[in-house]
Amino acid sequence: MATPATSHITMYTTPWCGFCKRLKSQLGREDITVEEIDIEQEPQAAEYVMRVNGGNQTVPTVVFADGTALTNPSLAQVKKTLEAQ
Repeated sequence: MATPATSHITMYTTPWCGFCKRLKSQLGREDITVEEIDIEQEPQAAEYVMRVNGGNQTVPTVVFADGTALTNPSLAQVKKTLEAQ
């Protein structure tokens, strides 16, 4: 089982995304660290987000160590996915 300290989470974001800021803050309060990637600064990241979201640049898109991705997840969804890994 993954723990916040051992899990690798990548969160694709934009600087203006309120949902991204909220989720990042919630994850921080739970001591769950993320690698944040701004899709407006990284064209390859934007392409990846579009690929996993049916052509849309929907953020936050959270990708877990096992390669699974969640789009605009709640804190509870992220924690449940981490527990299952």
